[in-house]
Amino acid sequence: MIDVFTPDTDVTSLNNVYFVSVLMGSDLQNILKIQRLQNEEIRALIYQVLRGLKYIHSAGIVHRDLKPSNIAVNEHGEVKILDFGLARAADHEMTGYVATRWYRAPEIMLNWMHYTQTGGR
Repeated sequence: MIDVFTPDTDVTSLNNVYFVSVLMGSDLQNILKIQRLQNEEIRALIYQVLRGLKYIHSAGIVHRDLKPSNIAVNEHGEVKILDFGLARAADHEMTGYVATRWYRAPEIMLNWMHYTQTGGR
């Protein structure tokens, strides 16, 4: 996420918004279906995802639906985090019960009504 354009007027006055990005060849879910990754590849992918999450979290954004199909990977092994449709500004009152079921943290699945945050204890 790079701030390349800040409109001089109210955003609601914009009629068209164009997003330009590097063409990514696949997503992690499809890659995992067709091949077994080596440890070095796994480390490189995880490192990039964690750097991306650190960046969006530093901007006060929580993705809330991170899963293999929302991680694009190109032929050079470069990663982009996709689908910010459920993303929200970080808030103390947020519930964690929004992510795709199979990718929710265990503490959310087991006791989501009393969930506050992970770690920091």
